[in-house]
Amino acid sequence: MSSGQSSLRAPERQLQPAPEDRLAALERIIGRFSGSDGLIKRGGLVTEVTSTHYKVRGLSDFARLGDIVEQRGQAGARRGEIVKISRDEVVVAPFERSADAGIGDAVFRRGPLAVTPHTSWRGRAIDALTRAIDGGPSLIRGDDISHGTTTPGAMTRQRVGTAFMTGVKVIDIFTPLCFGQRMGVFAGSGVGKSTLLAMLAGADAFDTVVVALIGERGREVREFLEDTIGDSMAKTVAVVATSDESAMMRRRAPDTAMRVAEHFRDQGHRVLLVLDSITRFAHALREVATGTGEPPVARGYPASVFTELPKLLERAGPGAEGKGSITAIISVLVDGDDHNDPVADSVRGILDGHVVLDRAIAEQGRYPPVNPLSSISRLAGKAWSTEQRALVARLKSMISRFEDTRDIRLLGAYQGGVDVELDMAVRQVPLIYEALTQSPRDRPSADPFSDLARHLKGKQNADAGD
Repeated sequence: MSSGQSSLRAPERQLQPAPEDRLAALERIIGRFSGSDGLIKRGGLVTEVTSTHYKVRGLSDFARLGDIVEQRGQAGARRGEIVKISRDEVVVAPFERSADAGIGDAVFRRGPLAVTPHTSWRGRAIDALTRAIDGGPSLIRGDDISHGTTTPGAMTRQRVGTAFMTGVKVIDIFTPLCFGQRMGVFAGSGVGKSTLLAMLAGADAFDTVVVALIGERGREVREFLEDTIGDSMAKTVAVVATSDESAMMRRRAPDTAMRVAEHFRDQGHRVLLVLDSITRFAHALREVATGTGEPPVARGYPASVFTELPKLLERAGPGAEGKGSITAIISVLVDGDDHNDPVADSVRGILDGHVVLDRAIAEQGRYPPVNPLSSISRLAGKAWSTEQRALVARLKSMISRFEDTRDIRLLGAYQGGVDVELDMAVRQVPLIYEALTQSPRDRPSADPFSDLARHLKGKQNADAGD
């Protein structure tokens, strides 16, 4: 072949990328186009369905506990939350009232629940998934705080020390509260717990109120918000999960309410969080946990219930320096009026005091039916003056003497003039009970000690005049 003729050359062999490089490139492409708004959706298929849960194969490699998923079936798109992850499958608890899923339905991961509070949410009622349920306009969304919301460290929190008036005389005298305190209201069913909570929610000392109604009767929600909360609704955000909703909605609602409270706390607000009730939240935790196969350890409650309770309640309290505070009023529905049931006993040790509502007092027609001898505020010393502390100790002593001798007096064995202290208790304690009686329609008390003194003095003058 001459040099002037063109020669045919074999094409150069292109270098092929290694298999691991191809896999990495594919992962980058998938990551670029996947996500909640992407073209590629990561998902799996339903393999097993029960009345409260369903299992999905294909999500285990990238799912995380607490992730929201979307299940698409004959009934349309439904959302649920991942509550258990194993090597081959995940367990999902639906937010709907039942697991309306079928074998082979596609399930896609959506990531953590986004909670986006905004100042305009005050005056609104929402559900556990932050959807408006009051028939008003669509909610304005703020910044997503689903990530990075943590409980302030023990050494970075502000100290609690500023008292405030609730307007409820029996509370302000015997169990006074401070900003950032966590107080429990322990009561059996039908004793007046919700009414007392509504009276406390009307306190003028707070910038924002967050009310979480967990497992309440559906017909009472509107009455509670419109009639009992009333004018205070303008500064209130209500998070509602009624008793007929799924366990996941009742489990999610306290967390949503706490995130809303944390949002306003970080803006410098003094926030009041009213949670009614923590017991129904524990029931929802139990239902979800037992559905995943977790064994019970105490009266049917799995161990995870007693892990979740402090994780939720410790988020309330004073914020970091320069922030606001969350004052929490937590109602505890004691099963069978047993104040030592596992949930009540666990919550009592976490909170900064407890108010006990007594069924016997309610049956006597005294409202709110607070038992001052069984109730305690661990921060009362920061609210009382020296004179008030001594007066409360004297009042409790008289009430204790009066109640301890009730049976003797009913039998007719009491004789006046034998015991001077008992004689004083018999004269004064009924008047004290009368002075402490208060209904939601009554004017809040601005100075309960002065109101009590005026009432006792007025009765004494009336008796002297007779």
